[in-house]
Amino acid sequence: MKAIVHFEIQADDIERATKFYTEIFDWRIERYGEMEYWGIYTGRSTDPEGESLGINGGLLPRNAPKPDPGMSPNAYVCTIVVEDIDVMMKKVEKAGGTQQTPKTAIAGMMWMSYYKDTEGNIFGLMQNDPDAK
Repeated sequence: MKAIVHFEIQADDIERATKFYTEIFDWRIERYGEMEYWGIYTGRSTDPEGESLGINGGLLPRNAPKPDPGMSPNAYVCTIVVEDIDVMMKKVEKAGGTQQTPKTAIAGMMWMSYYKDTEGNIFGLMQNDPDAK
């Protein structure tokens, strides 16, 4: 089986995007030398036994149009698992993110909501909840 090992976020304003993601998810974002590219570190990529715990990515200047408001995701979208989706939704909005789709129950599994970051990129928030309905 082939695993996803890297993701990229395009930004109009690298500094603003860095602030957004570090404030909300505590990610570490560092520039790679002189390149117009920043590494995104979301945590350890493997545990001591080698089990995958997540992926790291990159931040780069935007090279394509932003998604239109209200548009469903039309590309690979990163979704972040959170403990309390309601708390995180408020945190995202306070940091300048805007809700793209309402909080929705995936019956018996989870709560989901999609947001745009400060750069217009769509990402998901997910809270596992077997009682969601």
